[in-house]
Formats: sequence, C-alpha cells, structure tokens
Amino acid sequence: MIKQTKITLASIVFLLIAIADVYAVITQSKTIEMIFKPLLMTTLAIVYLVSVKKPSFWLLSALFFSFWGDVFLLDKANFFVFGLASFLVAHVVYIKITTDMLFKDLTVKMITSAIPFVLLFVGLLGLIYDNLGDMLLPVIVYGITISTFGTAALLNYRQQKTTANSWLLLGAVLFIASDSLIALNNFYTPKRLFDIAIIVLYVVSQYLIVKAIIAKEN
Repeated sequence: MIKQTKITLASIVFLLIAIADVYAVITQSKTIEMIFKPLLMTTLAIVYLVSVKKPSFWLLSALFFSFWGDVFLLDKANFFVFGLASFLVAHVVYIKITTDMLFKDLTVKMITSAIPFVLLFVGLLGLIYDNLGDMLLPVIVYGITISTFGTAALLNYRQQKTTANSWLLLGAVLFIASDSLIALNNFYTPKRLFDIAIIVLYVVSQYLIVKAIIAKEN
C-alpha cells in the first residue's frame, strides 16, 4: 500500500471516530463516548506515524498524555485532576516542540506575543475565581502553561509566516479556547453548547498541531 493511501485511510478513520465522539457528546451517550473518546488520539497518532519517515518521540508523547487526559475526563467527577495533569504534561511537551523551532532572539516579540494570552487568562480567572476553591493552584498552573504554549506558537509564526506555522498557531489557539470553555463549564456556568464546542475545538486543534508537525518534518 502506497504512503498516500495509508495517510488517506488513517485520516478517514480519524475523521469518522471524531464524528462519532462529537455525536456521543451531542446525544449525551456515555456508552458511545467511552468507546470512541480513547480512539481519538490513538488514530491521530496513526495518521502521524504513516505520514513521516522518522516519528518524533516528543509529538507521540504529547498525544500519549492527551490520550490519558481524554480517558480520565470520561469520569470528571472522580478523575478531573488526573485529566488536568495529563493535559498539563501534553502542553509542556507542545511548548518544548514549539520552542525548539525558534532560532532568533525574540525577547521583545516574546512580551508582545504573551499579552493576548495573559489577558485571556486573567479575564477567565476573574470569572471563575470564586468557584475554584482547592482547584485554584492547579488551574493557575495550567493557565500559565497553556498561555505559554500560545505565546510560543505565536512567536514561531511571527518568526516565520509559513503555512505550517499558521496551522500550529491556530491549533494552539483552538486548544486554549477548548480548555477555556472547560473552565467555564466546570467553574462558572455549565452549558450543553459548551460541551459540544469543547470537543469540536479539541479535535480540530489536535489535528492542526499534528498536521503542522507533519508538514515541518516532511
């Protein structure tokens, strides 16, 4: 089987699983979600593996911890902190991947690139602060981490405005948007629309990040 055929088939399988998982969230079918949620990052990893000659240990690690984040968040009542920790590690790995792409002294641009993400984090924290309780410190650590990922992705794009870097930046922004809605859903105002938006943004963001890395490696 030629490489392009493998990529196409793996991508179709990932798309079908993503659609099934979104359907599960829309219909509130926990059974369907428990089947397809763990398959999201598994099939996305397969898409990556068949697309490159030499897979990156770091990207596979990010997908691995994202997989565990998905699994733990299937039972948010009991494992929310574990899910948060798993995605925290995934974001740290994404920061490592993105900062490794930087090759210029971008000190000044670093400050200006951080501003939108810092403002978003401060604004979000202001909304949910009263409801955080014991989760205050974990949420602050997580917020700083995802803001750093967004900053690194924006820096990378400002350094070199390529299509791949655009995908990476958009993926980071959508990932942050998904995480922000999780915070609002859990600590501010739960809404069904948030549940749907969270999964859609998450799937698209992860796909764009992987697509960006594939483009860079090829």
